[in-house]
Amino acid sequence: MGPLHGVKVVEFAALGPAPMGAMILADLGAEVVRIERRPPPGTRPGFEIFDPALDILNRSRRVVTLDLKKPEGLAAARQLVAGADILIEGYRPGVMERLGLGPEPMLAANPRLVYGRMTGWGQTGPLAQAAGHDINYLAISGALAAIGGPDKPVVPLNLVADGGGGAMLLVVGVLAALTSARQNGQGQVVDAAMTDGAALLMSMMHTLKAMGRWSDERASNLLDGGAPFYDTYCCADGRHLAVGPIEPPFYALFLEKAGITDPDFHDAHAQGDRSRWPQLKARLAAHLLTRPRDAWCALLEGTDACVAPVLSMDEAPEHPHNRARGTFIQVNGTWQAAPAPRFSRTPPTPPRAPTPGAQGKDVLADWGFTPEAVARLEEAGAL
Repeated sequence: MGPLHGVKVVEFAALGPAPMGAMILADLGAEVVRIERRPPPGTRPGFEIFDPALDILNRSRRVVTLDLKKPEGLAAARQLVAGADILIEGYRPGVMERLGLGPEPMLAANPRLVYGRMTGWGQTGPLAQAAGHDINYLAISGALAAIGGPDKPVVPLNLVADGGGGAMLLVVGVLAALTSARQNGQGQVVDAAMTDGAALLMSMMHTLKAMGRWSDERASNLLDGGAPFYDTYCCADGRHLAVGPIEPPFYALFLEKAGITDPDFHDAHAQGDRSRWPQLKARLAAHLLTRPRDAWCALLEGTDACVAPVLSMDEAPEHPHNRARGTFIQVNGTWQAAPAPRFSRTPPTPPRAPTPGAQGKDVLADWGFTPEAVARLEEAGAL
């Protein structure tokens, strides 16, 4: 049933990190109901949105579509929130207040409610009302400037701000607030901003910078591809190898197993001498070009040489380690990541595929709405 069995969550439909956070809570056993404000459209002019039936971020929860511009729909949303432990919303600051669903009335109706707010810029600050995306939030956090090659910063998908700094920070925040509410009976607002989260993820880099061991020059540092022993390399078949033996014993083992006899690599001071990194990297790149990726893996993978193949999205589910752990699963024929982390006593139920469609009446009935109340919503066109 999962460690969050019994926790009830109302999610107001949004894009990006808010639904990802709700997905994680649902994966871990929470009962999550997603409120759509209108039936999901197929396309918007010039912008094709996700097919809701295929959107993995919407898995393992049910949907009720309410017209929040109608008083009946708004009242139904309030009733759902009154019975919830956690609310999650990902709108611009002020939108929920204008709908009459802001923290003040919702906490008045449900004092134990954890009110999770997911935005890019946060609820306050000069940029709070501006539009933006992962790349923008990552940019002002200082993280984007540190990622990429010498010529320009490189976008790391939307993993850092949306995923790590957004959804994960939201989940940590609402679960911490839920623990507090269960101790003292008082809910609160959780202001999760992707700019804050992305900045927090840079803590190790700030540590290295404070120690004088990090430069603002990209691809010149220990963990940004500057070091020859921490980078990706092209192999003879055009595929790539991830090489990361930072510690001297691991580095020595890598050199031995990879058959690198060049004395410059074995010099006791060479690994830490940044002035020699560009030259050593060029030589290592030439050496690793002599064999296909999987031939190098046969020699190096699974040892303390700290080497792994750079797998495509299609390859990853078939890797023996991922298969042994069940890291990827298929839901309705679609490969996706399994719930994580693992729990010894309360393993979660396997995820369910997204189920958009006419299920609102069942959702409302399960959350305590009478048949008469549901009928009134239908008659008013609010459901």
